[in-house]
Amino acid sequence: MAELEGPEFGKADFVLLDEVTMEQFLENLRLRVKNVLLKSNCVLEAFGNAKTNRNDNSSRFGKYMDINFDFKGDPTGGHIHNYLLEKVRCLWAQTGGRCSHGNLLLGAPATLLTSLHLCRDPGTYRYTQEGAQGDVNDASGYQAVEEAMAVIGFSAEELGSVRRILAAILHLGNLRFTQEDETTLVEDTSGVSVLAELTATAPESLRRALLTRTVAAGAGELIEKVHSPKEAAYARDACAKAIYERLFCWIVGRINAGIAARGYDARVHGKSTVIGVLDIYGFEIFDTNSFEQFCINYCNEKLQQLFIELILRQEQAEYQREGITWQSIEYFSNEPIVELVEQPHHGILALLDEACLAAGTVTDHLFLASMDTRLGHHPHYTSRKLCPTDKTMEFNRDFRIKHYAGDVTYSVEGFLDKNKDTLFQDFKRLFYNSVDPVLRAMWPDGEQSITEVTKRPLTTGTLFKNSIVALVENLASKEPYYVRCIKPNDQKSPTLFDVERCRHQVSYLGLLENVRVRRAGFAYRQPYHRFLLRYKMTCEYTWPNHLMASDQEATQALLEQHGFQDDVAYGHTKVFIRTPRTLVCLEQERAQLIPIIVLLLQKAWRGALARRRCRRLRAAYTIMAGYKRHKVRAYLRELLRRFQAVRTLPDFGKSVVWPEPPVVLAHFQDASQRLFRRWRARQIIKNIPPSEMGQIRAKVAAMAALGGLREAWGCQRGWARDYLSSPSENPGLALVFARRLQSLKNKVHFGSVLFSCHVRKINRFGKSQDRAILVTDQHVYKLDPRKRYLMMRAIPLSTVTGLSVTSCRAQLVVFHTQSQEDLAVCLHKMQPAGDNRVGELVGVLLEHCRRELQVRVSDCIQLSFRGRRRLLTVETRPDAATPDFSKSRDGFVLYWPGR
Repeated sequence: MAELEGPEFGKADFVLLDEVTMEQFLENLRLRVKNVLLKSNCVLEAFGNAKTNRNDNSSRFGKYMDINFDFKGDPTGGHIHNYLLEKVRCLWAQTGGRCSHGNLLLGAPATLLTSLHLCRDPGTYRYTQEGAQGDVNDASGYQAVEEAMAVIGFSAEELGSVRRILAAILHLGNLRFTQEDETTLVEDTSGVSVLAELTATAPESLRRALLTRTVAAGAGELIEKVHSPKEAAYARDACAKAIYERLFCWIVGRINAGIAARGYDARVHGKSTVIGVLDIYGFEIFDTNSFEQFCINYCNEKLQQLFIELILRQEQAEYQREGITWQSIEYFSNEPIVELVEQPHHGILALLDEACLAAGTVTDHLFLASMDTRLGHHPHYTSRKLCPTDKTMEFNRDFRIKHYAGDVTYSVEGFLDKNKDTLFQDFKRLFYNSVDPVLRAMWPDGEQSITEVTKRPLTTGTLFKNSIVALVENLASKEPYYVRCIKPNDQKSPTLFDVERCRHQVSYLGLLENVRVRRAGFAYRQPYHRFLLRYKMTCEYTWPNHLMASDQEATQALLEQHGFQDDVAYGHTKVFIRTPRTLVCLEQERAQLIPIIVLLLQKAWRGALARRRCRRLRAAYTIMAGYKRHKVRAYLRELLRRFQAVRTLPDFGKSVVWPEPPVVLAHFQDASQRLFRRWRARQIIKNIPPSEMGQIRAKVAAMAALGGLREAWGCQRGWARDYLSSPSENPGLALVFARRLQSLKNKVHFGSVLFSCHVRKINRFGKSQDRAILVTDQHVYKLDPRKRYLMMRAIPLSTVTGLSVTSCRAQLVVFHTQSQEDLAVCLHKMQPAGDNRVGELVGVLLEHCRRELQVRVSDCIQLSFRGRRRLLTVETRPDAATPDFSKSRDGFVLYWPGR
């Protein structure tokens, strides 16, 4: 459960949040606090800084901010303390500068300016007309301030009140007073009406507060005193300064409310850290230095005293902690200057308060005379009366203080009035009774009754001294770190560096004294392990790692090797080096060795990268090899599973689909498929009778020669070979052929008949006749069936060099011989009529010859008759009953029956 309260969340009852929502809520809260801390700087600069010729943001107030961090380093809250707002700046600005409220005129929209009765020109208003003479443009900053205030948590009503208050200050400066018959009047009464509207007060009450003063004399008695025009003008300016100061303090309070750490419990959220940031005005020396410069320089004296003491205290504490003999260091002590300003009853602030409280008429000149009388013996104080020959000071006006940063001449004119900072109670009661809640909240002391006698308030100097004393006490309890800002030039340019200007600032910031205190002892100190980490490469005994008992011994060996033992001191945990020369020599030697070490590290790192890459490659290859082995095993297992029972299948595994092999087993699968096909062929052939093996081999030979080149070649039937001896094929002449075959066998003694069939042959003259062809294991015979199969030509089988067949359905066969006397025949008169016997003839010849017998498949066949080459082509003729040949211009044409 969490209670939400603040300018961003408003007010609510307790809200239940789950764990995720709570984490998101806390994260948003941290982001909001961080954003508010950043944006608050923009708002404080707008209201607390001024633009000058030398600086765009010249601080007119001191700021100390405490920032709370949680254990993770995230900001959880903070608080801002402000010191001595230089409120006189809201009444005037030097040429080229601007007052803190100048961006309202230059950046606000025209409608807003109209509602506030303002115009765009800053020269219209007495409080801004001097700064308007320069080249100043703050229009861009107005929108940034508005957005920053909205982010911080200012409501729309509060922003409206702030704008009206700033406008009221500008209108207040334009009021002028005249005197008629001992009565003081406001020249322009319309200005009073506008002021009353902007401050939400009664116009008559506002006019009375501007022109009169009511004093409670006790016992309920009231005395009303009428102002002179001069007194009314003083009261007007005092009112303007007071309004601006209280507005600034109210804004700081609102920012503090927005960044305050809420609900932080160390037991729950862990230990927190507080970092204090002090942003204070620097030492000031102007042509004319007044009360504000006096207070600012007193603050710097006080802080300089603290810084020197803290530095000496840190030095002494570190020396004692490390066991180094402490040497007394002489330094410029500004304690007498601080006492000159703040010593009770005798200091300048005490004398100033005494002059302000004295009865009667006490002027600034009398105050200066009092200081000359009572402080004339002080070595850091002087004036023109005490030093008449110094013409840089004026009689009865100037006094000089010898500060740590230099001599500053102050003008006492206005010291008493600025220290009193008199604001009549009438204004406090007037604004407390305002209808505007923001303006009313700025004046809580206006609640006092008009008859109540008030105590004299503390003076400005006393209040500032008390706040600075409290600041110093707070800083003394912290561990300080210093950031000094140096302006390189007065032209606000990032490219110019004015040596004299920078030297002047270094002197006035007290940096030389701080450095001198540091240099009086040991200029450099470092823990042993960090010293070795930086310089161990310069000594052979410490690189890359020493083998000594401690880092202190290793550091001592390193420094002795370089001959620096007389310039160092050894503490318990740190080494102390007195002069920079030793450090410079070590740095130079280190700089020479760094490139060599870099090369060594590069070599080692590149080797490490190469080894790591090699290990990764090995691991990748191991994984790849394992995966490949897995794929191979999986493939082999799948192969075994699919082909395990192929022996029992009718087709011996012909229908089994081979699995997709890995790339590495592609050749293995090809070889396996060849082996499987040979095994399967063996299994099929094993069941074939030996008498059929000749036909099988012939068909294989024919398939090798004609497969894929010819549409049909008769592989789907049994091959009878000797068709002329079959009565079904050759009815009536089968017996005659058998007798002729027996007679030929008795004469030639051939072993077997390879093929016989009726054919139509073509001679060299282009004439075709019916014949029969007989192929034995020795000859190819051409027979005449009309003459009882009389042998007409015998071609030794050994002289046949090749065969040519057609790729179409025509059963044309050409026997090519060595004597170039080709035999062209066309098989016909077959039973059945569509039987195809070309493959059978080719197969039996190839199987019997078992030699290189060239077989050509083509539609156009070259014939040779006694050396003369002729071309034989095939055409289909639907009206042809039998194959027929005819002579053409280029050769012969075979007309084959068909559709």
